[in-house]
Amino acid sequence: MGGSPVAGGSPVLMERFEKTSSNTFAHERQLEEHVAARSSRQPVSSLEHLTYYAGRPEKRSPQLSKALLSLCLVLFLIVGGCTTPGAHRSLLQKGQAPAPAPKLLAVYMPWFGDHTHIDVGYSSEDPAVLRKQIQQARHMGISAFVVDWYGDSRPYSDHNFALLQEVASDLHFQVALLYNEAEDEDAQATAAAMAALDKAYKDYFGPSAKYRDAYLTYDGRPMMFIFPKSGHINWDRIREHCASWDRPPLLIFKDQPPAQYANDFAGSYAWVQPGPGGWTPDGSNWGEQYLENFYKTMRDKHPDKITVGGAWPGFNDSAAKWGLNRHMQSACGKTFDATLNMYEHYYDGANPLPFILIETWNDYEEGTEIERRTAECGSGGGNSAQSSLR
Repeated sequence: MGGSPVAGGSPVLMERFEKTSSNTFAHERQLEEHVAARSSRQPVSSLEHLTYYAGRPEKRSPQLSKALLSLCLVLFLIVGGCTTPGAHRSLLQKGQAPAPAPKLLAVYMPWFGDHTHIDVGYSSEDPAVLRKQIQQARHMGISAFVVDWYGDSRPYSDHNFALLQEVASDLHFQVALLYNEAEDEDAQATAAAMAALDKAYKDYFGPSAKYRDAYLTYDGRPMMFIFPKSGHINWDRIREHCASWDRPPLLIFKDQPPAQYANDFAGSYAWVQPGPGGWTPDGSNWGEQYLENFYKTMRDKHPDKITVGGAWPGFNDSAAKWGLNRHMQSACGKTFDATLNMYEHYYDGANPLPFILIETWNDYEEGTEIERRTAECGSGGGNSAQSSLR
């Protein structure tokens, strides 16, 4: 855990593919090749490309019909028994023009191949893997990876971010940093944050950074996401430290920052969690109230701030060393569909949402990955993944 603030581009037209258990893999490859061919002619960065595919045609609303096939790339293999959630709401209500689709981002974990994490079948320092992941994400309509990052304190992850940014530059994709606060005491935490920002500026988004063209920006300024932990950082000092830089970063905090540091942050992002009801044994609390409160608070109380919405397919930290046996059902894709479209209640053409952050691309240890997800319809909505990245 660039460019224009709103994604543009025409929708990619994709043909329907019948899926059967005997030819699933062949059809998946066929669909990827088809989308890639279309993508070479039309830009892909819209929310409408990231929707749920059930494996059989049904009549849909105009907005859903445009988006019907591409969530097969998000859930990636949908096996028999699922049906597409039908609650996708049209923005064409009461004659209102539809809002521009938010730009889709996805949280990316760069640590696989390190023995401290589980084996997922690939190494995050393999350029061929990085290239394939970026190509796959672009086919899904994702424009940037927001990469979990700890500065110099985790050299393997930092090294892999540098590799990812280089590949992203070559493929005209974008990346950004999600800085995890150090869990030190006050003075050390602030010093660590300053050192991390200095490194990020020098190596990744400052004027001397070789691949700065691939770094995600908003209104010309780099975006840096902050994941709070200790709460000991003096963000006033951080902002003062960065003030003289060419294009100081826009700091984006998880949920609402501490009141005394509110002016230091340009915006907030939502993060996967169940919300006020807490984690339930059956995993039925998927965060509906939390997301509603987040969007309502940002729209009504912080209209001048950058709002980054959140979407997630579920949660299951049983594979993580730090896990607490927390679960959130995927509900055969319905959790992802609901979180992905929640913003429509609060944003419209007059007040568009600039970004949605998908949580996550590949956090297999907390069960939020969309990279190669199989929806286990009829098995309680649990999370699973394919055995290998093809």
